[in-house]
Amino acid sequence: MESTPSRRRRKYDVFLSFRGPDTRKGITSELYQRLERRGIETFMDDPDLQVGDSISPKLLAAIEESRFAVVILSPNYASSPWCLEELVKIIQCMKETGLRVMPVFYNVEPCEVRHQMGSFELKRKPRPQVDVEVREYEEAYGKTEDTLKAWRAALTEVANLSGWDSKKFSTDRELVEAIVWKIESKVVYKSSSVDKGFVGMDSRLDDLLREYIYPELDEVRIIGIHGM
Repeated sequence: MESTPSRRRRKYDVFLSFRGPDTRKGITSELYQRLERRGIETFMDDPDLQVGDSISPKLLAAIEESRFAVVILSPNYASSPWCLEELVKIIQCMKETGLRVMPVFYNVEPCEVRHQMGSFELKRKPRPQVDVEVREYEEAYGKTEDTLKAWRAALTEVANLSGWDSKKFSTDRELVEAIVWKIESKVVYKSSSVDKGFVGMDSRLDDLLREYIYPELDEVRIIGIHGM
């Protein structure tokens, strides 16, 4: 029997949604590295995947196979149709599969996202007269008014969720630490059981083998493991 989306095995602990030019080389990269070091399986898209006008099947599958989604809402997030389509899918999975969604308001006010103000304002511009420009516009901003409505609804929904406001933190590092701590507490609480195994155990075992067992040393080594 084919499994339904709600029963699909969770491949990732966290899916990161973000606007590449805004945060890829900054907070998003640092957050990804910190989560991975903590043994939390995280999906961060490859920039080479963003080819074409529609969201890729690989990205859709990654959202469906994740337990948490961290949406980093930066000033130019809503300028990307790719990000908005991704957000629509995330909100859909939140309602249908139980995906936990956590927004990060990065240098933007939550009310800007909630009410689509400033850089988050979405509206159809007057149709250009040149056919080529018409096609380019419709490809970039949605082919129908229904698309814009779906984008607006998704932005409103995500803005109403509990998350983090970057302006309340002194540095990006403090913000990242707060996000990692919150996610780790939820992931470990839900995953630490005898039959499901422990989150991050594989990466810690790899470190143990690489640093203490695999090195060829002419000595006897005793390794003690203390704690859970």
